[in-house]
Amino acid sequence: MKNKRPMRILFADDEASIQELMRIELPRLGHEATVCPDGRTALAALDLTAYDCVIVDLDMPGIGGMEVITRVRQTSPDTETVIITGKSSVETAIEAVRQGVFEYLTKPCRLADIQAVLERVRKKRELTTRLRALEQRVRRAEGATRLVGDSPALERVRQLVARVAGSEAAVLVRGETGTGKELVARAVHEGSGRAGGPLVAVNCGALPEHLVESELFGHRKGAFTGADEHRAGLFEVAHGGTLFLDEIGELPRSLQARLLRVLESGEIRRVGDNHPITVDVRLVCATHRNLEEMVRAGGFREDLLCRINTFEITVPPLRERREDIAALLGHFVRRSRPQLPPQAAFADDVTLATLAAHDWPGNIRELANVVEHALVLCDELPLTVEHLPGRLSGLKPVALPPAATPAGGGAIAAETNPGPLRPRTLKELELDAILAGLARNDGNKPRTAEELGISLKTLYNKLHQMQDGALDKSA
Repeated sequence: MKNKRPMRILFADDEASIQELMRIELPRLGHEATVCPDGRTALAALDLTAYDCVIVDLDMPGIGGMEVITRVRQTSPDTETVIITGKSSVETAIEAVRQGVFEYLTKPCRLADIQAVLERVRKKRELTTRLRALEQRVRRAEGATRLVGDSPALERVRQLVARVAGSEAAVLVRGETGTGKELVARAVHEGSGRAGGPLVAVNCGALPEHLVESELFGHRKGAFTGADEHRAGLFEVAHGGTLFLDEIGELPRSLQARLLRVLESGEIRRVGDNHPITVDVRLVCATHRNLEEMVRAGGFREDLLCRINTFEITVPPLRERREDIAALLGHFVRRSRPQLPPQAAFADDVTLATLAAHDWPGNIRELANVVEHALVLCDELPLTVEHLPGRLSGLKPVALPPAATPAGGGAIAAETNPGPLRPRTLKELELDAILAGLARNDGNKPRTAEELGISLKTLYNKLHQMQDGALDKSA
């Protein structure tokens, strides 16, 4: 154990000989040990000190081992727990798994067995520490999630996020494709008491139907062809944090009932496993679909809708917050060129007015793509109409409210000749077709893919190419 931080171990057993053995051997192995003769003494010790690992005898008079484990889960969920018992049974093993016990040993057990378990506990805690340090570095580098813009519509979203973040309520985020629903989910998570835990995001529409169950709930080795090892599902990964289910309307109806049971019971079962696992997860869902219409059509369960829609936030489309276009454009430009001086002019007046004339069926995602396209062509700022994709350069400029004018941008012209059109590229025509299809189909991706004659996976790939990471930390 040389050069390793001693772990604090709480050991509880009603056998005097085992108590004496642990008082001697645990310090010899390099650990700080607190040895208790019963459950009541162990609970008192837990109130005074934080421990890395708690080892308890399952069958003690008075307060038993499972009661001690329950207290540990409530007061110190990061502490690992190990059970030692002379009365092994399937029932106690199942209950131990449900309580998140790290290891289950049967008497008589060797000191070497305990030593091996403690070494695994150490490795797990070291890995957890490194992961948390990495997460903190990433958070510091990225900064807090920011909803960019000062429009009344966006300010309303901010107010709703601030109100609900501190609660444990399930949140349903509604809005068209590309409006920044995931950014709202991140803001809810970061403003909650779970901000130190994981935020796990999954797009229900992007997963193959036969893998959705395994992805969400995990599976045991051999549960199906290709299941070569045990795998934790996203609910387990999100334990102690937030699970964001994007495009919840695409979840197969066959899995909606199972999701409802998980939300009501707080327990999951891996595919191929009958033992339940308790999870502590806050759920945030998002959709561009009209779930009420889906309920009436039989495509979505009404009871599940009620369960996930405790609190609703609707993200406005960009065409309803045009005064935010200038701020969003500046945000995207500065993210790509962080060395720019504070008062840099990002785009000229004609360009801003031209962008304001567009209806943005792809919303902020489309704007991010347009800005990235323009920056490829622009050697020196400000951006001009000539840098815009062909589908935009011919639009008739419109005036924006004065508040939308960025620093150094000047007033926005209401009527200016944008100049001659240039031919559109094949990629731009493809983008037009996809965005127009999404607009016609109210954002329904499966229907859009069918109409365009491509697979749903291909459509998602095209949308991700359009995004090119531009929405990761913006909107």
